[in-house]
Order: sequence, then C-alpha cells, then structure tokens
Amino acid sequence: MASEPQDLDTFLGTKRRPWWRRNLRWIIIALVVVVLGLLVSRCFAPKPPPSYITAPAEKGALSVTVSATGRLAPIRQVTVGSEISGLVLKVLVDVNDRVTEGQPIAIIDPSRLDDTITQSRATLSANQAAVAQTQATLDEATAQLRRMEEVSRLSGGKVPAKTELDTARAAVARARANLRSAQANVVSAQASLSSNQTQRFKSIIRSPVNGVVLARQVDAGQTVAAQFSTPNLFVIAQDLTHMKLEVAIDEADVGSVKVGLPASFTVDAFPGRTFPAQITRVDLGSNLTASTATTSATTSTTTTANQVVSYAAILSVANPDLTLRPGMTATATIGVEKLDNALLIPNGALRFTPQDAGAKNGGGGIQFGPRREEQQKAIGRGSKQTVYVVGSDGKPQKVEVVTGPSDGSRTAVTSAQLKPGMKVIVGVQANGAAKPAKDDQN
Repeated sequence: MASEPQDLDTFLGTKRRPWWRRNLRWIIIALVVVVLGLLVSRCFAPKPPPSYITAPAEKGALSVTVSATGRLAPIRQVTVGSEISGLVLKVLVDVNDRVTEGQPIAIIDPSRLDDTITQSRATLSANQAAVAQTQATLDEATAQLRRMEEVSRLSGGKVPAKTELDTARAAVARARANLRSAQANVVSAQASLSSNQTQRFKSIIRSPVNGVVLARQVDAGQTVAAQFSTPNLFVIAQDLTHMKLEVAIDEADVGSVKVGLPASFTVDAFPGRTFPAQITRVDLGSNLTASTATTSATTSTTTTANQVVSYAAILSVANPDLTLRPGMTATATIGVEKLDNALLIPNGALRFTPQDAGAKNGGGGIQFGPRREEQQKAIGRGSKQTVYVVGSDGKPQKVEVVTGPSDGSRTAVTSAQLKPGMKVIVGVQANGAAKPAKDDQN
C-alpha cells in the first residue's frame, strides 16, 4: 500500500510557518487601505453641530449691591493739646484708659504761672490802694469847695475871690479824674489776674469728653512749646460703642446709594463675620473737588485726567461689645435695590454672540467678560439686548430682551419672547475644551 503524500515542508524537514506570517504583506496592505479610508471619510464628513452651554431663565429674587472699602473711625475723635508752654510734670493716663469730661490727664509745671499770679495780685492791691487814696483826695477837695461856696454865699460874694473858687473847683475835677483812672487800673489789674489764673488752670490738661485714650504723645519730663502751634498730647475717642465707617463710593455706583440704605461689612480681623451698618451721609463733593481746592490753595497745577472719581459716604455702626476698633479696614456691601419674582438670566447670555453672527473668537462666541463695571456700562439698565436660545433645528435663535438691574452675575430682564424655563445660551463647547466664564455659571 502506497504512503500518503506529504507537504513540501515535511519533505524538506523544515518547521511549518504560521498563516499570518505567510500573509503578512497582504495584512499590512489591508490595514493601510482601512486607515486611508477612515482619514478620507473624516475629512469629507460634515462637521457636527456645536454643543452649546445653556442656563435656564428663571424667576427669582435679585439683590443689587454696591461694594466699597474704607476705615472705621470714632464718631467723635478729639486731639487734646496744650495752650501753654512748660515742663510736663505728670502724665496721669495712658493708652486705652477710660476718661471722663474734665478729668485731669496731665500737669504742666505751674511755678512760673504761680509767680505771675502773685505779681498780678500785688499789682491789683496797689491799684486798689490808689483808688482809696484818690477817693480821699476827691473827698477833701470836695469838702474844701463846699466851705468856700458857703462863705461866698454868706458874704454876698465878697469873699473868697473868684479865682480861689475856680482853683477849688479845678482841684475837685482833677481828683475825680484821678479816681476814675485809679479805678480803671484796678479793672485792668483784675483782668490780668484773671488771665493768669486761667493760664494756671490750663496748666492742668483735662479731658474734653468722655471716652477712651487712643494715643499718648507726651511723657513726664518733656517740654512742650505752644508759642507757634498747639502741641498734640493725647487723642481721645468718644463712645466707641457707636462708630462710623468712612468709605469711598465709585462714581458709577453713587447714583444708587442713598441715605438710609442698609449695609453690611467685614473686617480682616474677624473673617467670616458680618457686621450690620446703615448709610447716614453721602457727600455731594468728590475726591477731585477736594483735590482742586487744595491745588488752588497751593497755586500749583495738578493733572486729574487719570484719577478715579469717588464720593465719600458715612455708615453708622453699632459696637456694643467693643469688638471693632478704630482704624480697621472694612469692605462694605450696600444693598441698593431688591427685586422679587424677577426674570433672571446669567450675564454671560448677554455677551454671547454666535460665530456666524460675527463673533470675534473662533470658538463660537464665548466672550469672556470684562470687569463688572465695564459690563454694566456696556449693557446698561433699560437697554435693548439680544440673547440666544437653542431653536428646534439646534441653531441659536434670537430673543430680544430689555435689561434691568444686575448683581454682577445675573441680570433681570423683561421680554415678550423669553419665558421662565427657557434655556439661554451662555457659551459654546468645542470638543469639550471651552467653558463659560466663572461669573456665567449658576
């Protein structure tokens, strides 16, 4: 019986190769053809529609606020000085001490003033003695004149002679004038003594108000000189349980800030804690008004083209537990307007423009917003704006709205076309790379 036929590899004694190695060239050719086909199909395939980032228009409450920074200060702060010069003998209070009105807080050496008072009293006594002397002289001259007039009456005018009567009358007039002069000297001496006593009283520096000593700028043994200017010795704040917050309001916001509006503020010393306040005053003049007045007084030229215009405002602050301290930097938030049940949309919707409608960026119209102040100036309350919603065909559809107040992230609008629940476009997402700006996200 003949043996079965054997293949060539068995006949030659070589190992049989796998099938994929025998057909490797055709496999590579097939893979290249598949890859080329995929590339060609991808190049000629239509672009997928853009994926829009949307946010719903919804009814809700909107609180419009204005932010401003400033410093806390006492309602009344008094700088205590000295009207007289001399050596400071004692300092009776220190920083943080509570003082009452009229309480002595420092003493200036009164020895020179005491000597002046003694001299003034001596001068007064001498002048008073001079008054008594001139009064006696007047009484004597008056009595002499009366005797001579009586003798003239009894003698029928024969004696004394007329010249003697005239001399006696002149002596009385001189004595009366000397008396008035002496009396005037007494008044002058009394005034001088009173002035010196007043200076002596002022050598004891007293607190003008009830309050707390914020600063002490003098020590015992120091000499103060008050000839040309009043030296400052102490700074006293009156009643720190009620304070004021002085802030600068930007000119873009000052029109909405009114007296009586509620506010709140924070300070760095107590993070996370909010303190209530209330607007009590808004200045009519700006910081440029004060700058112009200073410039006129100094007769110099100042360029104010690039200066930021602001207006000072005062907020009243209750501080019953004395937690707050003068000089603390505070950031105030003033509630200028509050709307209930308003139609609200993200601010990003007002800045979105589709790419085919002339958007400047190539990502489909995400315009990352400018600063809040610039946004409000560009949008403007009461202006007509266009927002976009996704239509039934997947393309942006225009909707006209009229803008109202904004809190920086959302804007109240009115529109006959836009209804609550409709989703407005705030951006477009290209391959998952683009995202809306932070202030556009809910």
